[in-house]
Amino acid sequence: MSEKENSPKKKEHKSALNVQKGVDQPESINPEVIRKFRLKKKIQHSLDEYVAGILEGNRTMLSQVITLVESSLPEHNTFATEIVEKCLPYARKSIRIGITGVPGVGKSTFIEALGKYLSNQGRKIAVLAVDPSSEISKGSILGDKTRMEDLANDPNAFIRPSPSAGSLGGVAKKTRHTIILCEAAGFDTIFIETVGVGQSETAVHSMVDFFLLLMLAGAGDELQGIKRGIMEMADAIAITKADGDNVNKAELAKIEYQNALHLFPPADCGWTPRVLTCSSTSYAGIDHVWNTIIEYIDLIKESGFFENQRMNQAKYWMYESINEALHDHFFNQEGIKEKLKMFEEKVVNRKMNSFLASRILIEDYFKKF
Repeated sequence: MSEKENSPKKKEHKSALNVQKGVDQPESINPEVIRKFRLKKKIQHSLDEYVAGILEGNRTMLSQVITLVESSLPEHNTFATEIVEKCLPYARKSIRIGITGVPGVGKSTFIEALGKYLSNQGRKIAVLAVDPSSEISKGSILGDKTRMEDLANDPNAFIRPSPSAGSLGGVAKKTRHTIILCEAAGFDTIFIETVGVGQSETAVHSMVDFFLLLMLAGAGDELQGIKRGIMEMADAIAITKADGDNVNKAELAKIEYQNALHLFPPADCGWTPRVLTCSSTSYAGIDHVWNTIIEYIDLIKESGFFENQRMNQAKYWMYESINEALHDHFFNQEGIKEKLKMFEEKVVNRKMNSFLASRILIEDYFKKF
């Protein structure tokens, strides 16, 4: 017998944690929640049912279709586009108002004040509030229903916050489809609240009838940082928070903006942009803002500019949709996705310049057709 076999066996020490199996831990995510979430993502009604529901003003169905419009799933987009097409003959009967302004100017508070004023007159208001998406997490807070609590509970109002998803000018890509759906649902006044003054407000200007720029008084040089392009697009400038000790500052700011607007060429429709002051808390000047909007709409309808502008906007969005579709098709094309990473490394490591890399990728893309 070997020495190894004769040696006494060491006593094994076992931890109580190893001896006792313990209670099985539940999964970190409840599978039932996942199942319900997937059911929610499914299309719940037929095309005709959705169209009929929207035309009847069913807000639940309206919200569901807007969710399909905003979905990244191709089958959802295709289905939603068919609904929008069916709703198109019942749209085009609202006043579309774009509202933008510097951060902190009080866009949500202003919209709530004007919305409540119009609701009391019997108008039906839809607010399409675009929230900024994080460039890191891609998420959005979507808190406009919290900021517009009174209007959110108004039976004549519908508030739909949407993520900007990095789209130009802070306007969600699918906002134009949402406008058509809201008009078909019977909303006669539609506000589009943008993220704020960004690199371009062309997107919001190209889908509204009236473009309102909100500004603050008493915040330093009134014209500092305000880009000429945004000022030229504005049909009116409203200086907010004109109440209490700020009234005199608002009036001085009004004069400065009026002088600045005189330097711009006249609008094609013959309208001279107005500068107004208002307070969203005391409602002072809110009626004046609305009367100015109506005066402008009456003018451009009488001259034929209203319909001409709507036609030009439809043409603009046709080309934008083509650009978006080509962009998505290119980046989702089989073979291109794999090459992108390779060329990206070459560009970063300075083994190839950006223009040559893009040209090769595009040429490879077109070879498939």
